[in-house]
Amino acid sequence: MVGEPLTVTVLGSTGSIGMNTLDLLMRDPASYRVEALVAGRNVERLIEQAKTLKPKLAVMADPEFYGALKEGLAGTGIEVAAGDEAVTEAGSRPAKWVMAAIVGAAGLKPTLKAIERGAVIGLANKETLVSAGDVVTRAVKASGATILPVDSEHSAIFQVLDFSQLDKVEKIILTASGGPFRTMSGNELAHVTPKQAMAHPNWSMGAKISVDSATMMNKGLELIEAHHLFDMPEEKIDILVHPQSVIHSLVAYVDGSVLAQLGTPDMRTPIAYALGWPKRIPAPVPRLDLAAIARLSFEQPDNERFPALDLARVALRRGGSMPTILNAANEVAVGLFLDHKIGYLDIARLVAATMEAMTASPLACLDDVLAVDGEARARSLEISRKFNT
Repeated sequence: MVGEPLTVTVLGSTGSIGMNTLDLLMRDPASYRVEALVAGRNVERLIEQAKTLKPKLAVMADPEFYGALKEGLAGTGIEVAAGDEAVTEAGSRPAKWVMAAIVGAAGLKPTLKAIERGAVIGLANKETLVSAGDVVTRAVKASGATILPVDSEHSAIFQVLDFSQLDKVEKIILTASGGPFRTMSGNELAHVTPKQAMAHPNWSMGAKISVDSATMMNKGLELIEAHHLFDMPEEKIDILVHPQSVIHSLVAYVDGSVLAQLGTPDMRTPIAYALGWPKRIPAPVPRLDLAAIARLSFEQPDNERFPALDLARVALRRGGSMPTILNAANEVAVGLFLDHKIGYLDIARLVAATMEAMTASPLACLDDVLAVDGEARARSLEISRKFNT
């Protein structure tokens, strides 16, 4: 890069996306200045990151770790803080580029703060657009902020979509690996364990995201995201299972052309694209060797095996707060599954039951989103007590 260093904040620095982002920053330290790093509970990793990158601010979301953070960074001159308000304030700090990688609805407030001040957002937090899509898109228009998708699928679409001719797009096609249970029978799925669900065949991800990939709820959430990111109606968004995870997504045009973005399954590629945008920067990822791969295969998703896909489409069609309800219920269900309190197949059942128990309503502001999110979580927990464990 030439000129002044790019100021960067990383929300969720100790997770998979955050660590890959920091890997890129550390490979070219003269080009970046870190404003803030935010972590959830991994205080040891945050301390190590802060000592290396020397941000102005280091924040733990869990206030229980404030003392350890303060002690670990004593004498460094780095400001330390903890708790929800500190996380939100980190999003307000004057970084030109913000990686939004806090998993779940916890990432909503700081991401929206960064949007409201007109920052460039590398968006890896699905819940920002799933739970608060209408609120977020209004904020982007008002502030002039830029959202650059970091999900490999949405990054792929962003790279091959002609935004000046959206009316000439026939459909966009999100690819999915199919996760670890693509060929399992219903009886086998009933006995899936959290350990099995977290073993993704192609990507290295956190527990919650890995379970979402196993249920394909991640693809349902991405469908809702794509609707907001690309102003595309639900019926023009397809999902295609592609086990090799080489073609990350495709755009089909009215003239019969289908454009795709390909690459090895390494999150540093879409992160680098967002970090360098509108230019490209080097990324230390394995280069794609199509001759070595030899074969790329595709299949339609099995909606009976993966009911989460239909649930996401239903939520998007109902609109208003229903995607917020879907997301909140899924977060609760995945948490219960990881805690061995409900079965794997109960995840989609609990989400469906919560959606049926609640009515969609308009969302005027973030407070509306958070109120619905809280109500949906409470309702999901209440419903879950009726499930057999």
